[in-house]
Order: sequence, then C-alpha cells, then structure tokens
Amino acid sequence: MSQSDDSFVEYGIEDEPPLGTSLLLGVQHYLTMVGANIAVPLILAGALGMPDSIVPRFVGTFFVVSGIATLAQTTFGNRYPIVQGAPFSMLAPALAVVGVVTASNPAGPEWQAALLQLQGAIVAAAVIEVAVGYFGLLGKLRSFLSPVVIAPTIALIGLSLFNTPQVTAADGNISLLALTLVLIVIFSQYIDTAHRVFQLFPVLLGIVAAYLVAAALSITGVYAPGAPGYVDLESVLAAPAFMPIYPLQWGFAGGPNTFTVGLPLVGDMAFGIPQFSSSFIIGMLAGVCASMIESLGDYHAVARLSGIGAPSEKRINHGIGMEGVMNIFSGLMGGSGSTSYSENIGAIGLTGVASRYVVQVGAAVMLVVGFVGYFGQLVATIPDPIVGGLYIAMFGQIVAVGLSNLKYVDLDSSRNIFIVGVTLFVGLAVPTYMGNVGSAKALQDGMQSVAFLGPVLGTQVVSHTIYVIGSTGMAVGGLFAFILDNTIEGTREERGLNEWEDAAESDEDFASAYDRFVSDRGTKGD
Repeated sequence: MSQSDDSFVEYGIEDEPPLGTSLLLGVQHYLTMVGANIAVPLILAGALGMPDSIVPRFVGTFFVVSGIATLAQTTFGNRYPIVQGAPFSMLAPALAVVGVVTASNPAGPEWQAALLQLQGAIVAAAVIEVAVGYFGLLGKLRSFLSPVVIAPTIALIGLSLFNTPQVTAADGNISLLALTLVLIVIFSQYIDTAHRVFQLFPVLLGIVAAYLVAAALSITGVYAPGAPGYVDLESVLAAPAFMPIYPLQWGFAGGPNTFTVGLPLVGDMAFGIPQFSSSFIIGMLAGVCASMIESLGDYHAVARLSGIGAPSEKRINHGIGMEGVMNIFSGLMGGSGSTSYSENIGAIGLTGVASRYVVQVGAAVMLVVGFVGYFGQLVATIPDPIVGGLYIAMFGQIVAVGLSNLKYVDLDSSRNIFIVGVTLFVGLAVPTYMGNVGSAKALQDGMQSVAFLGPVLGTQVVSHTIYVIGSTGMAVGGLFAFILDNTIEGTREERGLNEWEDAAESDEDFASAYDRFVSDRGTKGD
C-alpha cells in the first residue's frame, strides 16, 4: 500500500507517535464517538427498565467491549484505524426484543429476562456474520462495487445524523452547540498552522473548552438542572469507583437462567445464561446485515481519508469476520453488538491522524477506564449540544469524503448522475418514512393489509427485516445504488471501475493475522 502524494495525513496508518502524544490522540478518537456509545446503552437501559444503580455498570460494559473489539479489529481484523462500538443499526431489533419480552410478564426481573434474550439473539446472529466474513461472501461483491455505489453510500453515513436530536432539538442549547462547532472549526481550519497542537487536537480542544464553559455556567446557576447544556458534576462523585464487568455478568439479580459459582479469592460470582429464540435471532440478523453494509462503506471511507487504496477483498472479509467475532463477545458481555464507527473516521479527516497505533492506545485506555464508574459517569455528563456541534463538524467531513470518490467516474454521464442523485434521495427518504411509521410492529400491522402479499409481508421476519434495513440510510442507499449500477448499461470506464481498481490495494498487500503470526509471510505494506 502506498500513501498518495496529495494526502493530508499527518500520521499514516503505520506511524507510531510518541506514547504521550498517542494517549491524547487516542482519547480524542474515542471522544468523537462518545455520544453514540453512551446513547445506545442509555436508550436500552430505559427500554429495559433497568434500575438506576446498574446503569453505570451497563455503560461501562459498552466501553470495555469497545476497547477489546477495537484492539481485536486493529490487530487481527482489517487493521484499519477504526474504532469499534455499539451500532445503531442493531438498536431497532434490540428494542423490539426488549419490548416483546417485557410485555410477556416473564419470571424474575423483567430487565434481566429481556437482556438474556437479547444476548442470545446477538450471539446467534453474529455467528452468521462470522461465516459471511471468513467464508469471503461479502468480499466477493467487491468487483461489483464501483465509485458510483460507494460515493453515495459513504455520503449517507454522514447525512444519517443530520436530524439527530443533539443537532436539531427545538429546545436545545444552540449557543453551546455553536460554540463547540466554532471552536473545532477555528482550531482545525484557521489556526491549525499556528501550533502543532491545534493541528493534532482540534476535536479534543473544542470539546474540553466547551465542556469547561458549560460546567462553569452550571456551577454558577446559569444553566439549571435538566436544562440543555447542564453538567451534573455531583453525579460523577456519586458513581461507583470500580465496577465488576465480566462475561455472562447479568445473573446477579437472580431469577431463571442464572447460577452462582464460588471462586477462590474472588468469592461468589453470578452468571446469566443467554436465551435463544428463533424470531428474535432472525430479527437481529436484519440489524447485522445493515451493520455489514455500513462497515463496507466505512472501510472505503477510512482508506480514502488515510491516503491509501480502496480495501482488497481479503481485507474486507477479515474485517467483517472479526466484527462478527466481536459481536459474539459483545453478546456474551451483555452489550448490544459491535461495529465500525463512522465518528472517528471523521476525526481522521479533521486531524490527519490515521495511525493504527493511536487508535490502539485509545482502545487500551477505554478498556481500563470502562471499569471505573467515575469515568463512565463523567463522559455521560457531556451535554448533548456539545455532541451536536461535534457531529456537524465530523459528519459533514464524511459526506464530502464520500462524494470525492466521484472523481473516478464520468460525471458527464447521465446514468451516473441519475444513480447518485436518486440514491441520495432514497437513502434519506426511506428512513424518514420508517421513522414516521414509528415501530417495526406498526409496519407489520400495515403490511398485513397489503393485497395478495399481506400474508408474507406481514410476518414478523419479513416486516421487521424491512423495518431495520429501511431505517438505515446507508443500507437503503447502498442496496439501491448497487442494483441500479449493475443493471443500467454503462461501460467500466464510465463507472470508474478501471481507475478505481488501479488505485485499490491487492490481496497481497494485506497480511492477515495468520499471515503475520503463523505463516510469517512478508508483505509490501501491511
């Protein structure tokens, strides 16, 4: 792999900055995804009816899983500098599982019964993802993926959060959001050459500065408790110092499908056994499929921002396979899955830091602090308006990166313009429609009344799959563009495939974990 001459990358994938610098850069990478990695467990905890005393441990579990999954992916998987975290694409089926179980009046604590069913669904669906990855099923699609498909798919990753509550809430704190955005823009675009610290840490500086302002205004009473922008520092002091986080940990509430084991030194440890229900597993498969499509776009985006060629079939397969393995691990830990995070890809675009080592250092930090209750609660106090300002800066960057792939295609071609334009529109419209429908159950009820096809479309498997994939913009757009680009007549040169393949890495450029640790095969760049 070679880095392009016009790359703006400050630290390339193979570079290893000094440890102190890497610590700050790694934390910065993780701060970019904190909003999502906190939002998913908090949403799930609310749906589960989880006791408040357990929520910090639940949040900490997500950070521990994120740290281990990121280390595994960057070491044994695709080796891209991508942070792994809880996917929104698997949140919809997770909420569906929770809703069904809690409504059935299960024996024992409802939140525990629902969480054990959720764990089983994630583990079983992830086994399929492992097979799709390591048997090379997804990688074989690479020859059918032109820039006409990849460009709008990546752009939709960025556009997917344009209407998130952190950005568009009518009762939000616009001044704090604007402050965060302005600071990041100033540090990364206007004074980045004044000092190297502004070039490397614009996101970290922007978040910390805005957080200190919000904390000061909260302490002085300008921001009242519950107001957008309020920082609840007292909750940090009240958080537990250490949280025991381990696989199958959600058995401590007692109830069915749990048991306790006495261990030397540690004492009694409670375990909960994941439960497996076919309908829940099939529903979760839809979320896993959407996650894989999103990850495929992420791989292309990070390669583009890192100044290297598009990912090879071999790298794609190992990336998806490892995501499946880490989904199994997440399920056993009691999380809600793991996937590539687009947020830190945007951070690469803002900072030029694409170092794998930096991301690994950040992952190690998150793994450790996930056990510390103070940290999880401190992160949870970052106000939504600050996260919203961060989203605008980062995801706008991802939109532009996606569209920049169109430089390979013939933009004078009406077919290309049609496919890209319609794909972007559909990728925004269909998820909005699904949001207006409200839930997978509401869609199922509506589909049961469809003439002739109602008995099929109205089944839980079909309707829930359509709802989950239809709620994910990059999945809708990617599938739409894929079908159109491979069925509407167009030459390889017109579609940009020739130049695209010339710039892409070959399978020989990527060394898998087996190549590096077992067969000791040397490679040209990885």
